Amino acid sequence: MPTIEEAQNWYPKNDPVHGFDHIVRVTRTAEYLAQREGADLEITRAAALLHDAHGSSTVGGEQGRLEHHLLSAKFARQVLTVEDWPANRIAAVQHCIRAHRFRNKTEPPQSLQAKILFDADKLDVLGAIGIARTIAYDVTIGQPIYAESSEQFLLTGQKEPGELHSSYHEYLYKLRKIKDLIHTPTAKSLAEERHRFLIRFFEQLAVEMRG
Repeated sequence: MPTIEEAQNWYPKNDPVHGFDHIVRVTRTAEYLAQREGADLEITRAAALLHDAHGSSTVGGEQGRLEHHLLSAKFARQVLTVEDWPANRIAAVQHCIRAHRFRNKTEPPQSLQAKILFDADKLDVLGAIGIARTIAYDVTIGQPIYAESSEQFLLTGQKEPGELHSSYHEYLYKLRKIKDLIHTPTAKSLAEERHRFLIRFFEQLAVEMRG
C-alpha cells in the first residue's frame, strides 16, 4: 500500500492548488467516505494518494493538466506493480483515477471506490478551501479573480474571443454545479454547507466588484 510519506515525493509542496496538502485532504475525506459507505478502503486510499501524481502541476495552466488523470493512472500501475498488487486491483485503482476529472466525461465513475474518489476530490473545490484553491489557481496563472462573463459563456460555457477565465467564470462553469454531481449519500451531506458558503461568497464578490 502506498503511504502518505511516499506521496510526499510525488507532489510539489509549493503548489497551492494541486500540491501535497490537497492530497492529504482528499485521502482523509476518501477514507472517511469509504468507511461510511462500505467501500474497499485499500483501493480507495491508493487511488486518493495517486490521483494527481503526474501532470497535475498548476504551473502551465489548464492546458498542462488535460491528461493528468491518464498520466496518473499509468503511474499508479507502475507503483502498484512494484508492490505486487494483483492486476484486477491495479485496474480498479486506475479506473478511480481516470474517472475523477470534472472536465473529462469519457470514463465516468462506475465502482463505489471511483465514486468516492470523485466525491472526495470535488468536496475539496467547495467551501472555503475550494474558494481559496480557485483564487490561488487564477493568481498563479495570471488570470483575474473577477471578470464579467459574456452571455455566450453563460449559455454555453464557451468564452467569446478575448474573454478571460476568471475565478468567477470557474464558479459559473464548474463550482456551483458540483453539489449536484456528488454520488454518495455521505458526501452529499458534507457538500450542502460547503455549497451554500461558496454561493454566498461568489454572489457577494460579484456585488462588490460591480460597485
